[in-house]
Amino acid sequence: MSRNDNALTITRQRSDTSIRGSYQHKPMSYQPNLRRPIFRCVARRAALLAGIAFVTQCAVAQNVPLISGGIGFITSTNGGNTTYIPVLSPLIAAPLGRHVLVESRATLLESFFPKGAGRPGYTSSPFLGLSYLQADYLASSHLTIVAGEFLTPFGTYNERLSPIWISNFEDGPLILNLGTMSTGSSVGGMLRGSAASLTRFSIDYAAYFSAASTNQQFDSQRSSGGRVDIYFPEARLEVGASYGHRLQGETTDYAGAHLWWEPKDSPFKLRSEYAHGPHSQGYWVEADYRLSHFGGPDSPLGRMQPVFRIQQTFRNSPDLSDGLPGADTQRADFGLDYRLPHEVRINTSYSRQFSSTGKRNVWETGIVYRFLFPTWKGK
Repeated sequence: MSRNDNALTITRQRSDTSIRGSYQHKPMSYQPNLRRPIFRCVARRAALLAGIAFVTQCAVAQNVPLISGGIGFITSTNGGNTTYIPVLSPLIAAPLGRHVLVESRATLLESFFPKGAGRPGYTSSPFLGLSYLQADYLASSHLTIVAGEFLTPFGTYNERLSPIWISNFEDGPLILNLGTMSTGSSVGGMLRGSAASLTRFSIDYAAYFSAASTNQQFDSQRSSGGRVDIYFPEARLEVGASYGHRLQGETTDYAGAHLWWEPKDSPFKLRSEYAHGPHSQGYWVEADYRLSHFGGPDSPLGRMQPVFRIQQTFRNSPDLSDGLPGADTQRADFGLDYRLPHEVRINTSYSRQFSSTGKRNVWETGIVYRFLFPTWKGK
């Protein structure tokens, strides 16, 4: 797997984030007339990945490509209206020799939502698309060169927490678009790796440049930026800073910071992130505690994981493109996740949102199955 498999996430990481946009890093399009063109694009890319996997099998059979991902069923009730979303998010990681890894993740979902305008019944819209498609060249123990479409390395949620089989909540944080240039992905090149790895601390970095692209499957803005993380293994604490600079249209700067803490010998986890843009800013803090001390992780009580998240956004000036609420907003999310055997998890949450535009309740539930298997037997 890639550098996105950070040890602090326990499993694998974004972009498959929320009902708000978490299942795909790009804003989801629900126009029925796009079904065939999107399907053809995904089919071509699926064929490309299959061809890569075949070449890999012939050339280096001992490096077996892996297929992973998640399949789930999500419901969201917002203001009394309920949306149902079955979603499949497959991932492939195909090594080409000892130094090259090709990886990609796709999102396939169907959204069923009320017709609205007082009409009874439901309507539906499909979405098919790639989250990323990239090639990683492992140049050394300190440098990996990435090319293609990759998740924008700003903050932590985009790369680490967005997949449906990792995130504790069904929707991503309100500030998710800040710094990720509203698309969540970049098309170009990236350098990342470990700048230093010592006993007391380690420093990781990521720096990228993205070209502008209006292709439906490879949508990105011309931008540059990166992230630096410092991890203290004894304290199991990570702090980091991010920067992004948009180079097209209105040139803008984004800055962010994050802090993750997982105390040793404790099931408690604390994650937080702050982001600042030209027109808005905000933060989120999330904490969870698995009740594994009560009878072990496989006991009925030990499978439970209470989760809490608090988040706020602040609007500095009007802007319709950053994806944040139009007014200052506060939101509290309360969740209870239950981990069943065989990589199945049930997520439930209640959220209360406050702003000058009104208050609302959001109820969400989801069941997700995580799968992982090799494409064939290796030598």
